[in-house]
Amino acid sequence: MKFSFFSAAVYILTTADYASAASSSDPSKPLKPCTARSPTTDRFFNLNPIRRVPPEEGKKAKAGEEGSWHARGHDYGANFTINFCGPVVEEMTDVAGLDKNMWKNVSAFYERDDKQYAIGLENSALVFRGRKLVLNYTGGSLCPATKAKSLHEPVSLPRAIIGDGEDDDDDKGKDKDKDDDKPKKEPSSDGERRKTAVISLLCESDPLAKTAISFIAAVDDCVYIFEGRSPYACGGVEAEAQSIGPGGVFGVILVITLLVYLVGGCVYQRTVMHQRGWRQLPNYALWAGIGRFFVDMFIILTSSCARFLPSRRGYSRVSLGHDNGRRGRRNEDENRLIDNLDEEWDD
Repeated sequence: MKFSFFSAAVYILTTADYASAASSSDPSKPLKPCTARSPTTDRFFNLNPIRRVPPEEGKKAKAGEEGSWHARGHDYGANFTINFCGPVVEEMTDVAGLDKNMWKNVSAFYERDDKQYAIGLENSALVFRGRKLVLNYTGGSLCPATKAKSLHEPVSLPRAIIGDGEDDDDDKGKDKDKDDDKPKKEPSSDGERRKTAVISLLCESDPLAKTAISFIAAVDDCVYIFEGRSPYACGGVEAEAQSIGPGGVFGVILVITLLVYLVGGCVYQRTVMHQRGWRQLPNYALWAGIGRFFVDMFIILTSSCARFLPSRRGYSRVSLGHDNGRRGRRNEDENRLIDNLDEEWDD
């Protein structure tokens, strides 16, 4: 009987753990910022550990984590400062083409001619392009407007119209009228486009390697492409945070074990051993002996301490005084009293 109750408790605990683990991998569950789950491999990605944050007030940053991540621009003429899923740690002082209230949200920028150019604002949503993990930053500084048309724009050549006489002229007139009726397309302007950064994250399988980011290319000074390598881009199994700590889990198991012991023992003693009252408790003789032991120890300790308490009943020793004269006189009086009593006893 006891074994069956204990087995039931273990089964409940294991099924609860399995249910919590299943719920943690539920694809419909909303993900935390800067995390993603691959739709093809179902691996879980978390980039929060490589996000740089400013140190707390009064504390120094850890060695190697004094600022955001840096990427060398090489032939571009400027170096880049980038942070993952958050604004850069560095203080922005003069960002071109961006409102001042947005400077605190800049996640990537570069400096040129004593000016800062933002190439993207904070974004914590990771996306997948097939198996590629990508982080996009948009809404940076204004892109430079292109005044000239692209050299690769296709040139439309006029087609010769074959015909004769007045009909051709009429057709040309009709075609011209049709062209006049069509709305004319305005030339496109790049003045309102803003700088954007695209970071492609690759897995760095070497356990000793550190996170690094590299500059790949800049498209018309408006779109910047980077490549990041990190062990955190390899993905893994999603670890669900426990609502209670290890001590709480141990406490729950202990409480359930005690309940199973008491309930199972009482049922066994009542149904099988036909016990009633306090004797229905499991191992009643053992617990009763332990209780009597503590009662006896309490009595012994209280009785041994009672003799140190002042007592007002019973005989007390006669005080003999402090000076020798009185003490000797009282001793003589006591001896005389004893002698008188002896004489009376002899008579």
